Amino acid sequence: MFGEEMSVVSLVLAISLICTSHGFPISWNVTINDELSSNDTELVQVNSSVNVTTSLNNSSLGNSTLAPPPTDTKNDTKSVKYNNENLEEPITKDVVRRVWYKPDGEEPEQPECPPLGLESLRVKDNQMQASSSERFGLGAHRGRLNIQSGIEDGDIYDGAWCAMHKDQYQWLQVDARRPTRFTGVILQGRSSIWSWDWVTSYKIQFSNDTYKWITSMNGTEEAIFQGNEDTETPVLGIIPEPMVARYIRINPQSWYENGTVCLRAEILGCPVPDPNNIYMWETDQGSIDNLDFRHHNYSEMRKLMKAVHEECPNITRIYSIGKSYLGLKMYVMEISDNPGKHELGEPEFRYVAGMHGNEVVGRELLLNLMQYMCREYKNGNPRIVRLVEETRIHLLPSMNPDGYEQAYKKGSELSGWALGRYSYEGIDMNHNFADLNSVMWDAQEREGDEKKVPNHYIPIPEYYTSEDALVALETRAVINWMQEIPFVLSANLHGGELVVTYPYDMTRDWAPKELTPTPDDSFFRWLATVYATTNRVMLDPDRRPCHNEDFMRENNIINGANWHTVPGSMNDFSYLHTNCFEVTVELSCDKYPHEIELPVEWENNKESLLVYMEQIHRGIKGVVQDKDTDEGIPDAIIAVDGINHDIRTAVDGDYWRLLNPGEYEITVKAEGYFPSSKMCRVDYDPHASICNFILTKRPKQRLREILAKGGKIPRDLMLRLRQLRMRKLRASTKAYNRSRRQ
Repeated sequence: MFGEEMSVVSLVLAISLICTSHGFPISWNVTINDELSSNDTELVQVNSSVNVTTSLNNSSLGNSTLAPPPTDTKNDTKSVKYNNENLEEPITKDVVRRVWYKPDGEEPEQPECPPLGLESLRVKDNQMQASSSERFGLGAHRGRLNIQSGIEDGDIYDGAWCAMHKDQYQWLQVDARRPTRFTGVILQGRSSIWSWDWVTSYKIQFSNDTYKWITSMNGTEEAIFQGNEDTETPVLGIIPEPMVARYIRINPQSWYENGTVCLRAEILGCPVPDPNNIYMWETDQGSIDNLDFRHHNYSEMRKLMKAVHEECPNITRIYSIGKSYLGLKMYVMEISDNPGKHELGEPEFRYVAGMHGNEVVGRELLLNLMQYMCREYKNGNPRIVRLVEETRIHLLPSMNPDGYEQAYKKGSELSGWALGRYSYEGIDMNHNFADLNSVMWDAQEREGDEKKVPNHYIPIPEYYTSEDALVALETRAVINWMQEIPFVLSANLHGGELVVTYPYDMTRDWAPKELTPTPDDSFFRWLATVYATTNRVMLDPDRRPCHNEDFMRENNIINGANWHTVPGSMNDFSYLHTNCFEVTVELSCDKYPHEIELPVEWENNKESLLVYMEQIHRGIKGVVQDKDTDEGIPDAIIAVDGINHDIRTAVDGDYWRLLNPGEYEITVKAEGYFPSSKMCRVDYDPHASICNFILTKRPKQRLREILAKGGKIPRDLMLRLRQLRMRKLRASTKAYNRSRRQ
């Protein structure tokens, strides 16, 4: 058997050598035998045919050092093309009817004056007093609109001001610190999962010295204002005759019959000029940047993005990644010196805002950011010029446009804590991505060794991709976006707290919260720290906690799972399914602040937004090339010794691996190539270290490609094939002889 097989191979190689040495072209019909090892050549069988074909079964990859890419990665999915959007086109009538149609009389009454800032914490704790308090956790300082309670009643972070006594002599008092024209009060019940408490009616009183009080009048009678009917819905009370004073009191008159006197409030008032007042009104503090500081609904957002593109057409591009359930487009502003193209070696960055439609600060910050970068680039700001020329930046200001429009209709003070959070279908997109954590952890438990289980590009489970899966259209659009563009770094902008969270967001054993770090924990902590330590309000040592947790003890950063477990988060999905590292930034205590707060929010976050983008240039980058063709090798695996999380090269063979300063052993593997390793050093410079790799094809891979193209087998390859075949036959003969002797 062995002799016959060897004679056929020798004959093939001999004929090939003779023909090619005399310049005669020759082609073979070749079948690759998959029974041989991937490290050796295949048995070559000759058929009398002129055409060249190859037959490869999937089993030929069984012994390969590189597993095939998941079937749902970008190489196997339908290509998603993001064409330029023409914002000159009007919004279709069908979309207008579905999103903005409202019956007559449903429009809410717009407050005349802005809020004093109980919810945004502009009003300090010492400006709030009460007649009595049930306990410290229910003190006057907790009587702020939309403040959230802790899990257990009785702690210091309860969800309202609650009076000690149940009578009509209780009051909550606010000191505006300057003459103010008070125009209204917004009231809300107690935030608690255990108690139901709210005020059903109340009076309002004014004073300039806290000794003499004047009750708000409705004609000749004291005005009685309608309170709440539940714990969460904010109710606006308009003062019939606005009053100028420094102090204001809310005096409950009735309350829920099975509850007690508890409320959360916001005061509406316009400051009156007073040159003798020693207190500076904080709303006077604006921004040095002349940007469009106001809330932008869908129509206004389109106008602003169009204006930015017209101002900077050479570095901007507007495209849409999909549509919401109601048909609103999910617009992205791309900022790059070569918009619309992925440049070799240039990393891709993204900011995503508005996953929860009522958390609007991120939306406005990204609209401000695109304005700012356009103008500063034109002005020659070297920092912005460097960012634009070295990074391809994508800004998605509204991932949940349906939810935003729902909250926008109610306004900043009347939308409450949850209105607009979910998609139109009622889906929380923060929990709507595929749970790849469980897929990976279950596989690790079955294998008993985490190194035997893929640690990246984990495929999406079949149940998630079925038509019946409860996956929002917006979520699917973002997943396609992630698969289409090789993002390296991202941040997901939220609101309602002041903290930066980093993966994992989900606990391993479904505990309510537990420290669950990734293999790249040190770099994720660095990313979170970079944003938190450059954020003006997070840096303030005198600020009070937003709601029920003091993140200042953690330096304003926390592992997401150690805060509360979030299965199906975008951060974890991005890390496990793509190359992209992503954190969540909770930008402000107030989810939907009044527009007078927006200049301050911009100044609080401007430096953080810029310095976080610059972190994309930390670590190593390079190109993985084919030794013979110099072409980039896509889907090559980049492995860092000691960090059990790999990444892959992009379509052109370029890659970016985020790493802290240090020296690392990097190994690159690709299907059909010999692996290559080298030491790469990451310095403290604000530029990634170049670490290129050149891979050599395995003989089997070279033979496949040559035969597939109908080419001639080079002499060096035939000699190599013969050497490998002889080695295989010698080993097989020794094994056969040993078995016969035994």
